[in-house]
Amino acid sequence: MTQLNLGEYDIAFPGLGIDKLTVKSEAFTIFGVSIMWYGILIALGMVLAILFGFSQMKKYGIDPDRAVDVIIGGIIGGVVGARLYYVAMNWDSYKNDIKSIFYTRNGGLAVYGGLIGALLVGIIICKIRKVKILPLFDIAGMGFLIGQGIGRWGNFFNHEAFGYNTDLPWGMTSPKIQQWIIDNNSSISSSSDIVAMSADKPVHPCFLYESLWCLIGFVVLFLLSKKRKYDGQMFLAYILWYGAERAVVEGLRTDSLMVGNVRISQVIAIVSAAAALILLIVCGSKVRRMGVDYVFYKDTQESKDLIAQSEAAAKKSKKTQVKKEESSDAEDKETEDSKDNTKS
Repeated sequence: MTQLNLGEYDIAFPGLGIDKLTVKSEAFTIFGVSIMWYGILIALGMVLAILFGFSQMKKYGIDPDRAVDVIIGGIIGGVVGARLYYVAMNWDSYKNDIKSIFYTRNGGLAVYGGLIGALLVGIIICKIRKVKILPLFDIAGMGFLIGQGIGRWGNFFNHEAFGYNTDLPWGMTSPKIQQWIIDNNSSISSSSDIVAMSADKPVHPCFLYESLWCLIGFVVLFLLSKKRKYDGQMFLAYILWYGAERAVVEGLRTDSLMVGNVRISQVIAIVSAAAALILLIVCGSKVRRMGVDYVFYKDTQESKDLIAQSEAAAKKSKKTQVKKEESSDAEDKETEDSKDNTKS
């Protein structure tokens, strides 16, 4: 590789002729507190996923007012689950410094932990708020792809989530990546299925692979959702789509969460994708046999009643607000008239 003159925060894609991009983890500071791109991009992904979700609620027969609680709980469960999963897989790095468990601004969130946490909390709140799980999870699956597709760029700003050396044109390198390889090469090469790496050569931009796959997946699933055959189909399709990608890309990464010599996220990806494929086949076959007897939740009387109640409550609230504003305007006018009479 041609020798590049890179600064501490520079990233290069030599094969693409991009010799220097300055990419800092810190976006800006507020009152002395550093705001990191990692957190900004994850938050942006969440916001866009939520906006998409609310645009789809009534199409799937979900009352948005009830679903708000599920979404809030799911976000909290997702963040906590992502961090706990990561910490559990790297316990040796945290056991002597418990406080560092709460430091997440520079990374340290595991996608599968986040998914598990979000789904578990989401299911509990769905039961409490009487929100139908399968159609909501159909929406959530597509939303996850938006969030993951955008959130993965946080890894780019942290110079992380990269893979082995590659001669492909889009291989990337940076001083941080090179130093990581130098510091960890002995431990990387000690695994039976991994060869030693060279700090002088570009590496796979695994964050980019996953981001593109997720964003493409969102478009594919959204188009397929227009012809979905049953509630839950899009969520299973999400599990299959994401699992297939993660099973491959995880095998390229150098920073996989390991249990012994096993890449735990890769195992979860393979198992979940296989289970999703089987369920898609089984459920699809069952729905075909049911024919016209199968009813989407959005077409049930329960769904229609809940949405009607929600819309009626919204209209009532709006009318009340209008009356309050009219009353306030009338009071203001009386006050002004009173002042005018006093002056006269």
